[in-house]
Amino acid sequence: MEDQELTLFSVASSDSPLPQKQRPKRITDIVGQRHVLNSRFHSLLKSDRWSGFIFWGPPGTGKTSLAWAIAAETGRPFYTLSAVSSGVKEIRERLDASFTDFKNGRPSHILFIDELHRLNKAQQDVLLPFLEQGSIRFIGATTENPSFEVNSAVASRCLIFHFNALSTADLESIISQAMNRSHTIDPTIVSRIAEVSNGDARRALNILENLTLACGERKEITLEDFEKLSHAQSLYYDKKSESHYDTISAFIKSVRGSDPNAAVYYLARMLEGGEDPLFIARRLIILASEDIGNAEPSGLAMAVAGFQAVHAIGMPEARIILSQVATFLACAHKSNRSYVAINQAIDVVKKTGSLSIPMHLRNGVTHLMKEWGYGKGYDYPHNHPSGWTKAQYLPDELESVDFYQPTDRGREAEFSKWLRLTKALPNKEA
Repeated sequence: MEDQELTLFSVASSDSPLPQKQRPKRITDIVGQRHVLNSRFHSLLKSDRWSGFIFWGPPGTGKTSLAWAIAAETGRPFYTLSAVSSGVKEIRERLDASFTDFKNGRPSHILFIDELHRLNKAQQDVLLPFLEQGSIRFIGATTENPSFEVNSAVASRCLIFHFNALSTADLESIISQAMNRSHTIDPTIVSRIAEVSNGDARRALNILENLTLACGERKEITLEDFEKLSHAQSLYYDKKSESHYDTISAFIKSVRGSDPNAAVYYLARMLEGGEDPLFIARRLIILASEDIGNAEPSGLAMAVAGFQAVHAIGMPEARIILSQVATFLACAHKSNRSYVAINQAIDVVKKTGSLSIPMHLRNGVTHLMKEWGYGKGYDYPHNHPSGWTKAQYLPDELESVDFYQPTDRGREAEFSKWLRLTKALPNKEA
């Protein structure tokens, strides 16, 4: 897509979508992000010595609007590209044009690249020499964490600003400012639009515009109009974006934290957003072992059965199964001691290598191996009334190590009592 120099007053026509028409023209017009748009930020712009900004945050939070407003206030030539449709060739052309003006004593250009994370890190390298010599003023916008998606060399030459999802009050203000005076709308509907927009001003304005268009010649927008339109709206939930990882993280932490109400809330958000129910079921299997473990051994059986049932039944009924498993695991006794034990054991193995296995535990399958002492002295536990006999099973170097230390919660309380008893016994049998 061929880029062009743009001005704030040339992009919005009568046919433009409402979010484009309502785009703020000055920094002071931008709603929200007060933690970014503070006195320090204004001083930085006034100095006119910045080289690069990266705006990171959810959609519709003002990243692009701020780039346009900066261009308007600085008066520098402003070019915008989208990483979705542009590649290195188009970016280099704009960088070279800015370098030419910079070399001839004219102001360097502002280059705004939207969806910066769509460029791979090798493609982002093209920016480096121009950022280093100051021949470009760069602004990148991304919905993805720059720590993972932006070349570290590029990120180190830019200031990174994290944009937050807009508050309901912010969105209500934006909607009110955009209201078409030929229509009337109840404040309750304004609040409902703000609530379902998930902090996204673009989404809020699109809903408002579609409501207005759907009403046609009718002047009053009713709650029924909103309900009919919003019924077809899906939650913003991109399974490849950070929102995916944030939501599943909140879900798992809610189950781990024994809060069934929060667990089913985040479960509902994922399901309504189109998340794969089998992905959720797999995560619950992991959690059942990692966070519940032997405090409630039936948790793992429940999670596995839940996965099998979800696979067999499918949506929408699978939501009931997932809710049952999630609430059961949330209310179960918790223990991560099995998880801790295997991690500690792996760490010891990495550090110590293959320590010698005690001879009485080795498998003496041949006559020669038996002569060497393989299996000699092994005392079969089931030969004793209790099914247990005291013996050393770890290598000599690790004889006193306790990898698994059960809690005093749930079924693990029984394990803890048994292990304390057997450790204290000096005799051969409990």
